[in-house]
Amino acid sequence: MGARARRRALPAEEFTAEVEDLAQDGRGIARVDGKVVFIAGALPGERVRYKLSRISRDADEGAATAVERASPHRVEPGCPHFGLCGGCSLQHLAPAQQVAFKQKQLLDALRRIGGVEPREVAPPLTGPVWGYRRRARLGAKLVPKKGGVLVGFRERESPLLAAIDSCAVLDPRVGTRLRELASLVGSLSIAARVPQIEVACADHAALVLRVLEPPGEADLVALRSFAEAHDLDLYLQRGGPDTIEPLRTARPLSYSPDGSGLRLEFGPADFVQVNGAVAQAMVVQALQWLAPAPGERVLELFAGLGNFTAPLARTGALVSAVEGEAELVRRGRDNLQRNGLDAQYFRADLFAPDAQAPWLRQPCELALLDPPRSGAREILPLLARLRPRRIVYVSCHPGTLARDAGLLVKDHGYHLRRAGAIDMFPHTAHVESMALFET
Repeated sequence: MGARARRRALPAEEFTAEVEDLAQDGRGIARVDGKVVFIAGALPGERVRYKLSRISRDADEGAATAVERASPHRVEPGCPHFGLCGGCSLQHLAPAQQVAFKQKQLLDALRRIGGVEPREVAPPLTGPVWGYRRRARLGAKLVPKKGGVLVGFRERESPLLAAIDSCAVLDPRVGTRLRELASLVGSLSIAARVPQIEVACADHAALVLRVLEPPGEADLVALRSFAEAHDLDLYLQRGGPDTIEPLRTARPLSYSPDGSGLRLEFGPADFVQVNGAVAQAMVVQALQWLAPAPGERVLELFAGLGNFTAPLARTGALVSAVEGEAELVRRGRDNLQRNGLDAQYFRADLFAPDAQAPWLRQPCELALLDPPRSGAREILPLLARLRPRRIVYVSCHPGTLARDAGLLVKDHGYHLRRAGAIDMFPHTAHVESMALFET
């Protein structure tokens, strides 16, 4: 009741503000009567009118209703659903300025959180900004009041699914067919029991439908017909990831990690970087920065299914790859064998590492880390004990990279030689980055 009362108490009128900066989530930052206001849809240098959506003691939140003075970097969003769909937050900002914002976010985090600065700022890695997304998780829900089944992303700042019929950042083989996909799900006898659809695109596109009860025979006929008509591979998932099964014989999904002839196979629900072109540039840059020579020993942590492992092994380096998920370890080994490469793969929990693990008793000259958003804090003391002369750290969260950079520099005597942003998710505020540490 208290929360509802506060929502009812929000003022109905519009307010005006000068926007000073962008927040980490892409909202404009203004100061009104000495109080910070986060304004969705507003850009630095703009004067906007806005309505409040939340009031708190520390800061208020709102959304722009009109732009009285526009930023020179404001552009027309490329998707008609921008503003309703919460999948993108920065389509109104020119792509080059989005990248500059992400570079600034990275450098600010390194200074503020880690207390460090790179000796060199690397140019950001960029790539296509539309139709780039090859992996996604879409929501699905039967909403009779909105015309049937909805398929897509959540509304901005809402748990509700947005009513959209296309997605401009998804691979077009799926992004242009959201309406058809919604109609397909709506035609099933279990339409209300399909909450989620995984998207995986490579040489062909694959969809995994999460089903809370088995589809009937007529449903299976409809699903197979849709898959054939659109050259898609469809899978059903009745429980956990180990229950994913193809509707018919499925083609292997594979990609090149670095633009070479290497091919890595992956499952339709496996983690792979969403932006294929930028991911390839990222791997190439990581190997350039690490510069392994044939015979040098490289320790790779959070190795996954071999995105860096295979290119590293191809250099002639002696690679020890460590990953926590047994299935990814299996896929990683298979990918190496399939490409005629050799490396040691170990399964280990890198968030509760065993100091006596065999891979920690081997020396290494070089190290590469690609941890999840939580970072690599737990493994850093053991890694630093091995004293690799060069460490490349690939990050999907500038805050945890900055924290870990501070630890490597201040506690373990490394120097932050170079760092730069990676625009893996154009039109979003998500910041990927890479840093190079040297002894």
